[in-house]
Parts: sequence; structure tokens; C-alpha cells
Amino acid sequence: MDIRKLQRVIVDALEDVKAQDIKVFNTTHLTSLFDRVIVASGTSNRQTKALASSVREGVKEAGGEIISTEGEDIGEWVLVDCGDAIVHILQPALRQYYNLEEIWGDKPVRIKLSTPNPFGGAHASESDDEEEEEAPAATPARKTSARRK
Repeated sequence: MDIRKLQRVIVDALEDVKAQDIKVFNTTHLTSLFDRVIVASGTSNRQTKALASSVREGVKEAGGEIISTEGEDIGEWVLVDCGDAIVHILQPALRQYYNLEEIWGDKPVRIKLSTPNPFGGAHASESDDEEEEEAPAATPARKTSARRK
């Protein structure tokens, strides 16, 4: 499965169960084991388990393969290995403590998160333009006043 399609399926599955603060990182320059790391937060053990289940089901329905799932017995940090993408689902306190964004966050991938769907479900837009690096923020121009005498 194409990596862009895989990341879209995973993000949609996370959004379906109301994951918070979803981040996608391009890791091709860091490791040859996988191409994306996706980090998301769940507010409780029950929600992190439901998020992992949603990711597994979504990837399988799209024709992808789930290599393994770890941490589902406790539910504070669940890892879903989707082959080319690794999904970390953590509760906010653990996410802040381990700060995975510092490890994998060198090259964030821009994705469009869900837009309201008039027919019920929320799904991410299919027309996401992947950019490997964040564009630098524009610096505001300084106002200068011209004094005439």
C-alpha cells in the first residue's frame, strides 16, 4: 500500500474515535525500518484501546497488514505496527513525559485533518499535499515612518 494512502487511512481511523493532537512524521531519513511515525493522544485507557482497534480495522479494510500491537493490555501507551507506519497512541501525561516528537519530529508531514461531513462521519480530505518540511514562518515587515519636513 502506498505510504500516503496508509497514513490517510490511519489518520481517518484515529479521527473516527476522536484522537487528540495527531502528528505525522516522515522518518525515511532516520531509519529504514519504517517511513512514518504517527503520534496521537487518547484521554483514557479505554479510548487508547479503541483508537488502536480502529487503526487495525481501518488498515485491514484498506488492504494493509498489521504486524503487531503492543501495550493494549494496560492501555496507557499502545503501539500499532502497520509495517511502513508506526502508530503511538498515548495518554497525555505519558506523551508529555516521553516527548516522542523530539525523537521523530525532525520532518513533520502536513496533513489536513477532518472536516465536518454533512452525512455524519468525519473524514480527512483525500487531497492532502504532503510536504516534507515545514515552511518557515514569514516575519512581519517593520513599519517605518517617513518624516517629511
